[in-house]
Amino acid sequence: MRLGVLGCGTIAAAVVRGLTGKGHQITVSERSASHSAALAAAFEDVAVADNQAVVDASDVVFLGLMAESAAAILSGLAFRADQQVVSFMAGADLEQVSHWVAPARAAAVMMPFPGIARGGSPVMVLGDTALLARIFEPDNRIFALRDGSELKAYLSAQAVLSPAARLVGDAADWLGQRVSDPAQGEAFLRMLVSSSLQASGCTELIDALNTPGGYNQRLRLHMEAAGIRESLAKGLSKLEG
Repeated sequence: MRLGVLGCGTIAAAVVRGLTGKGHQITVSERSASHSAALAAAFEDVAVADNQAVVDASDVVFLGLMAESAAAILSGLAFRADQQVVSFMAGADLEQVSHWVAPARAAAVMMPFPGIARGGSPVMVLGDTALLARIFEPDNRIFALRDGSELKAYLSAQAVLSPAARLVGDAADWLGQRVSDPAQGEAFLRMLVSSSLQASGCTELIDALNTPGGYNQRLRLHMEAAGIRESLAKGLSKLEG
């Protein structure tokens, strides 16, 4: 496919890396020049162009812009009626994007994560999930969302990633002060958590680790008594607004 990317920040660059080597013709914009130049240097199927040239060269255009600046940037570009546009912008719904890119079709809002560069990443999609599945699966998994309120709830809940990483990181720091190889200790904890959650549902995993008096049960009960579950629910509700 002929794919274009307007805006080339960290997430957009990760998406491009995940799409390379699959037979696509990819054109990225000059915005975030360090990212776009690095991609073009690393991959033969990536070219760099100005914004209008990106649009002209593409059948599907991804918007990796900041929502607050998107209207001004997109208003100066000429889209075609046969194009499809996919937005990475959490702050803009499909109706807004449709207005900005007319006469092109605003196909979907897509929320990727950095892991999409390697594959095996979840991708939240509101809109044309079939189009995104053709582009990103089976290397990644598309999670179809029903409407804007569901997208907002998913966006709020995915924020658990940072505090989860903080917990594992803090445990790794604690372990690193007590063992001969701190880097190995962190690698062990990261692999333990990621592989365990990949292999089992949360409820099932908690039940499996609920041996009376066991290390896992004792630490979980300690943290629950400190209010971690209530604090998490309160924080997520604040994000959802």
